[in-house]
Amino acid sequence: PPPPLFQEVYFKNLSKQKQKEVMEKNGKNHKLRVCVATCNRADYSKLAPIMFGIKAEPQFFELDVVVLGSHLIDDYGNTYRMIEQDDFDIHTRLHTIVRGEDEAAMVESVGLALVKLPDVLNRLKPDIMIVHGDRFDALALATSAALMNIRILHIEGGEVSGTIDDSIRHAITKLAHYHVCCTRSAEQHLIAMCEDHDRILLAGCPSYDKLLSAKNKDYMSIIRMWLGDDVKTRDYIVALQHPVTTDIKHSIKMFELTLDALISFNKRTLVLFPNVDAGDKEMVRVMRKKGIEHHPNFRAVKHVPFDQFIQLVAHAGCMIGNSSCGVREVGAFGTPVINLGTRQTGRETGENVLHVRDADTQDKILHALQLQFGKQYPCSKIYGDGNAVPRILKFLKSIDLKEPLQKKFCFPPVKDNISQDIDHILETQSALAVDLGGTNLRVAIVSMKGEIVKKYTQLNPKTYEDRLELILRMCVEAASEAVNVNCRILGVGISTGGRVNPREGIVLHSTKLIQEWSSVDLRTPVSDALHLPVWVDNDGNCAALAERKFGHGKGIENFVTLITGTGIGGGIVHQHELIHGSSFCAAELGHIVVSLDGPECLCGSQGCIEAYASGIALQREAKKLHDEDLLLVEGMSMKKEEVVSAAHLIQAAKLGNTKADSILRTAGTALGLGIVNILHTMNPSLVILSGVLASHYVNAVKDVINRQALSSVKTVDVVVSNLADPALLGAASLVLDYTTRRIY
Repeated sequence: PPPPLFQEVYFKNLSKQKQKEVMEKNGKNHKLRVCVATCNRADYSKLAPIMFGIKAEPQFFELDVVVLGSHLIDDYGNTYRMIEQDDFDIHTRLHTIVRGEDEAAMVESVGLALVKLPDVLNRLKPDIMIVHGDRFDALALATSAALMNIRILHIEGGEVSGTIDDSIRHAITKLAHYHVCCTRSAEQHLIAMCEDHDRILLAGCPSYDKLLSAKNKDYMSIIRMWLGDDVKTRDYIVALQHPVTTDIKHSIKMFELTLDALISFNKRTLVLFPNVDAGDKEMVRVMRKKGIEHHPNFRAVKHVPFDQFIQLVAHAGCMIGNSSCGVREVGAFGTPVINLGTRQTGRETGENVLHVRDADTQDKILHALQLQFGKQYPCSKIYGDGNAVPRILKFLKSIDLKEPLQKKFCFPPVKDNISQDIDHILETQSALAVDLGGTNLRVAIVSMKGEIVKKYTQLNPKTYEDRLELILRMCVEAASEAVNVNCRILGVGISTGGRVNPREGIVLHSTKLIQEWSSVDLRTPVSDALHLPVWVDNDGNCAALAERKFGHGKGIENFVTLITGTGIGGGIVHQHELIHGSSFCAAELGHIVVSLDGPECLCGSQGCIEAYASGIALQREAKKLHDEDLLLVEGMSMKKEEVVSAAHLIQAAKLGNTKADSILRTAGTALGLGIVNILHTMNPSLVILSGVLASHYVNAVKDVINRQALSSVKTVDVVVSNLADPALLGAASLVLDYTTRRIY
């Protein structure tokens, strides 16, 4: 019996009586008129087994064959002849390919097919059209049939390959009424795309019906015919590479490297010409430039009949390229395959496939050839068990033509579906912003325009349990209040000190300012409590996001934000996007070292910017002066219980205290040197100083840049942020940027 992967899912509850009822509904003498349209050599290899099956049952089916696309082009071997050799009557030949070497030619070819197909379909009047795969020609076929109310059976839907083919394949899926898929994963993809499960057949790939019975046939005469009399089995290579239409230049470069590697590898190689796609002519030029057609080790051909191609790949030492045949059909023989580039990314593959995703030199491809050539892998049946055609024919017989033509989609249930009413439209779209600081915990409702509608502030508890409980309580309170102030909360953004994994919403490590705050999952409990999406990021990154959306950074491609407060933090925006780094440690700007023997920092190092210029550092220096009675000057006074702070140091400097002024100048110089390092590393066009100390440092920073920076970066703008609350606005930006469809 067939393995579970290819059990007849659709028919497990379909009795013979049911099939009889369908036949009676369609009319006792009515034969199902099936139009099979084939566009190229590849899709014919999948459609031919079905066509043979339909032709073998004339009591049930009438077959009309339409040929179009590259079948009719001499440069690609006039492959319509193999259809004639298989004894099929071709009803219509449509010349639909517009010659050209770019994407526009493909679009024009689709347009030409759309112009010509309606007349053909009007004459044929098929009950059902069978369309295969993901080529642009197939999209034209499906579009024409759908608009002319002709039922469509799509072969090989639901698969994933990683190029524009994916978009075309899924578009055909949405147009098709019935689906024949090859793998369990493809079936699940179709169901996830809201297709009706009752109209999906998991049959396997039709070409496997031929493949699995072909290997034992006489093959040496075929090998000698295409590669020469002196070639042995497992001692030659089959190469088949197509342009990637979403990145033509790169795919042509990879083809050049492939040919260079094959020349160096020095084995007899059969090279097939590429598909009709944007970039195909350039690939042929590359072949001719390298003399492939005249090289003693190479045989370059436009087309090989599928029966013979099967034998060639079944007994090859290796297949190389980016054809779907390599990752699908060749697995049936265990032949080693080298899959190049991204054209088949996402395809299910057997262990015989070695992927070379990117190659900048021929050495990587050459190394892959050395690893793969001559191996023999276990045969794979991922894509079929050899019984696809009987299942497909049974499926066709079960189609009830009296059923409504309009297809139905099986959408999953959607929670909290809000109907459009005037109150909903008039609500202000807003975010719930949370700022976890060293001292305070703040929650605010922030509108799309950056207006803080309502704000709540509490002291930040010292323990994890108390802190999380308070966050949840404040968020629930704010979300409830949002209704009263006519705000619709789109999500929750959380800004916190420490190193954060924003993808998972986890605080990895915290600063010493926030205790018991490492390895903390913030997203899950907040999302569970509020039933809203939650984003979490470092406070420095949030400040940069606030500037990008609401402040000086709006519209600026490359800029840096530094927060000068209790600590020193920041965020870097490069090419309009925030930089997180490989371990989410980017933009720890406060820990740039500016002196090897400077004061100790809270991070454990010495000489960090934060050890000089943070509020904690200034407070430390102010206490030293106060302990030595060198802080207070005329015009200053302090209460006995008053705690010495950075503000006292700044006040003393303003009133003429030279020692306090010297400390501030040193702090400003340290900050300036750190910024010079940033300029030399990232070369931003703008530096934004944020936080309570920003205005005290801006002139000192500009002076250091003028003295120390390279002339090419001295033109950078250094400004003080005009945002009143960058942490909360940044937390809100996490939500608002996403909900307005900005990539983040």
